[in-house]
Amino acid sequence: MDWDDLRIFLAVARAESLSGAGRRLNMDASTVGRRVARLEAAVGAALFAKTPQGYALTSEGGRLMAAAEAAEKAAAAASEATRREAGISGQLRIGAPDGCANYLLPQVAQKMCETHPRLEVQIVSLPRVVNLSKREADMAIAVSPPDTGRLTVQRLTDYRLHLAAHRDYLDRHAPITELDDLRGHRMIGYIPDMIYDRELDYLSETGIETAQISSNSVSVQMQAIRAGAGLGIVHDFAIPFAAGVRRVLTDRISLTRSFWLLRHADDRASRRLTLLADQLAQGLRAEVARLEAL
Repeated sequence: MDWDDLRIFLAVARAESLSGAGRRLNMDASTVGRRVARLEAAVGAALFAKTPQGYALTSEGGRLMAAAEAAEKAAAAASEATRREAGISGQLRIGAPDGCANYLLPQVAQKMCETHPRLEVQIVSLPRVVNLSKREADMAIAVSPPDTGRLTVQRLTDYRLHLAAHRDYLDRHAPITELDDLRGHRMIGYIPDMIYDRELDYLSETGIETAQISSNSVSVQMQAIRAGAGLGIVHDFAIPFAAGVRRVLTDRISLTRSFWLLRHADDRASRRLTLLADQLAQGLRAEVARLEAL
């Protein structure tokens, strides 16, 4: 049995589609399909059943999954052993929430790539928690620790958020010095039914019930605030990127949240991923501290 065929089998099982697996493997879907068919011929059984939701593992495919993941782990260990003296190289895919991905990880990735010139960093920003079990990423940053899954969880750092608006908006309205002064102002925030983590439900914590302009993206919310469209809760570490945005009622509205680093439990033995995780953690802490001090 060809290990490369097992690698493709794992990608299809995790993506639940030929096209999704092809994007991860950098090959076209028809080639992925042919390789799966070759593997099925080699084992003498159908490994996937095509459903309206995508490619689902058959019972035979489920039994092969554990063996394929064991082979993947062994191959990674062998590759790591041969690379150890040459430094860290290859691909690192990091999943992260929108704010972290936009305002923190580019600078952290730049420093990691300077340290490891042959390292390729991919940043995946999704409006949901990245699924490490399906290998959507090598590690993920989350805003709350998960209570399920075979994961290792590490608290990274706290970060702060405040109510803010652009100075043009503030200049057009009466001074805001009390919570009652917020009445009648246009608010900007998350689309309520698209808040995928309770830690992102900022406005309700401040007593503000609705937002007139909303998005599932922190970056879109910030752009609306920069355009002078209203007030919203923003990350302190994002404010240096938004000229003219000013914090409001800092003594009345101040939120603290945390970032958590998630890794698949099977990756604990990987020296390469552990070193990269340590550098990611150190870089993220330093970047939050730097930006919040500006």
